[in-house]
Amino acid sequence: MEKTKIGVIFGGRSGEHEISIRSASTVIREIDKDRFKVLPIAITQEGKWLNPFESAGMLPEDARAAIEYDLTEFDGRRVGLLGDTSIRGLTMLGTGDRAAEEIPLDIVFPVLHGTFGEDGTIQGLLEMAGIPYVGCGVLASSTGMDKVFMKTLFRDADLPQCEYVWLLRSEWEDSREAVVDQIEQKLGFPCFVKPANLGSSVGVSKATDRQSLVEGIHLAAEFDRKVIVEENLSMREIECAVFGNDHPEASLPGEYIVLDENKKFLDFEEKYSGTGNNEFVVPAKVDESLSDRIREMAVTAYKAVDASGFARVDFFLVDGSGELLINEINTIPGLTDASGFPKMWAGSGIGFTEVLDKLVEFAFERAKDKARNRTNR
Repeated sequence: MEKTKIGVIFGGRSGEHEISIRSASTVIREIDKDRFKVLPIAITQEGKWLNPFESAGMLPEDARAAIEYDLTEFDGRRVGLLGDTSIRGLTMLGTGDRAAEEIPLDIVFPVLHGTFGEDGTIQGLLEMAGIPYVGCGVLASSTGMDKVFMKTLFRDADLPQCEYVWLLRSEWEDSREAVVDQIEQKLGFPCFVKPANLGSSVGVSKATDRQSLVEGIHLAAEFDRKVIVEENLSMREIECAVFGNDHPEASLPGEYIVLDENKKFLDFEEKYSGTGNNEFVVPAKVDESLSDRIREMAVTAYKAVDASGFARVDFFLVDGSGELLINEINTIPGLTDASGFPKMWAGSGIGFTEVLDKLVEFAFERAKDKARNRTNR
């Protein structure tokens, strides 16, 4: 039986570029090579699309190559994705005495976290090209990426959340003192400052007074035009993996246990450096009824943004009151060896290779359903 040709896109113009490479490495390593022929597609931080494996003499099956090589260090064969449904794949650009060529793809897995990958942009390009792809569609990706719109949809779905304030970068530049006053009055200190459109704790800081709040907003505004500030809670962070289309399923919840009590929060380095200061446990240390509640709310959140394919939903479990609050949804969650999504499914009895098989099936299922829509009168 002919193998399914799958393009795995990674890297990208995002603060999460490095995590994307690590996630793609795991996907390439764990995917069923008997079923899939993998074509790795790298996007540099400058936005150049290339096939790094060809120019560096590497095999696509060599997953370690995705981590070990800096994409800025060499020029691979340049590739492009055109919004032309007659191609339905990549265009390998001509170079020297080599002519341009078309490379059909059956499906694409955009393993791109953050800006230009998780925000609906790459999904829109794939829709234009008529290529099935793994993960959420344009709407779910864009609303799941923007924490302000996401929280609005969660509110309409009657999901409880923490208190927050959001602002535009232009508002901050025009009326800094008024913004600080509003945040201090509504949330107080400490509070957390985040770019509205980013993940993996990039650009996130904890403000303990007016000065650190100013510094935190400055930092967050470097990554996005929209900034969100959330109240500080004494709580545990619980996660839940979800996959499926119209009938999504939730995994057993998991939980990061921070071993160093002096850590302010689980930042980028703590999540991905492998320093041993945190441990991810599945199932989370909650009773069965609360576990069921977490899974139920995760599916509700998934449906609230019209998600499909897969996502990870994060929660706060407030100390003392035991109140369960929804934090956010990640429509392309981390897929590294240290990431919660594959670990939660493994803890639920489904290995990562089987999960990847299911994600491809969901992608083809959604593409087939969308093909039923009329696009003309």
